[in-house]
Amino acid sequence: MTGPAPLLTLNNGVRMPALGLGVYQSPPDETIPAVTTAIENGYRLIDTAAAYGNEKEVGEGIARSGIAREDIFVITKVWMSDYGYDATLRAFDTSLTKLGLDHLDLYLLHWPAPSAFDTTVASYKAAEKLLADGRVRAIGVCNHTPAHLTDLMARTDVVPAVNQVELHPFFSQPELRAFDVRQGIQTQSWSPIGGVNRYGGESPDKVRDPLQEPTITGLAEKYGKTPAQIILRWHIEHDLCAIPKSVKPHRIAENIAIFDFSLTPHEVAAIDALDTGARGGPDPDQVGPDTFS
Repeated sequence: MTGPAPLLTLNNGVRMPALGLGVYQSPPDETIPAVTTAIENGYRLIDTAAAYGNEKEVGEGIARSGIAREDIFVITKVWMSDYGYDATLRAFDTSLTKLGLDHLDLYLLHWPAPSAFDTTVASYKAAEKLLADGRVRAIGVCNHTPAHLTDLMARTDVVPAVNQVELHPFFSQPELRAFDVRQGIQTQSWSPIGGVNRYGGESPDKVRDPLQEPTITGLAEKYGKTPAQIILRWHIEHDLCAIPKSVKPHRIAENIAIFDFSLTPHEVAAIDALDTGARGGPDPDQVGPDTFS
């Protein structure tokens, strides 16, 4: 273990670890040990969502860790079926009850849902109320493009603290990252190692895996690190917050052991050059309340 992740300061002064554990697709029975293992290895950020079906187990893992509540940064998200002002307030209460917590560190809207954007705006206004009431320390969004963010910010009062998006060496979103910086929004990377390219439905012979990219494997050999560690360090060099998902104890430990080395600007640029501009996951412009059954 190389110690806890450095802290990033959000636009309202709240500080968030630069690396955390994601639990997307983590089965409930594997989520509790994944969370406790992560915390034992120095993780202090856990990212879940109502749609993941494992908020209760995340809360149980945190409770079993014995770590003080104020030392853990917990994120969850409202799903599109609960968009709208009153529905989002109810969904927040449900998530908080499942997590077994009395407040949340960061509450996110899961998708922009542009086909029903009025309900997205209403949900964000509910999140603003939760923030004003002190029930959550920061609020933000997921999967928002600059156009979605511009529209949202024109109709609400609080600039999102975080925008959590698909981001990895093959889809590095430089324009979005630059927009977020200009607005004071922290970009957070889901699928930071490019896992979406592996589970996204393509046949194995068509999948380009960042972990097998010669630029990355060469740097792994140079630094005595794994390809995954090189990629996660690349996120850190870009001042991103990465939330790699794993339920395997050795991977969980490996993913946070990235704070004892750094990449040079030239090496960061070489990884930047791998960007294909192609998503592995869904297009936010096409995702709506009925997209996922």
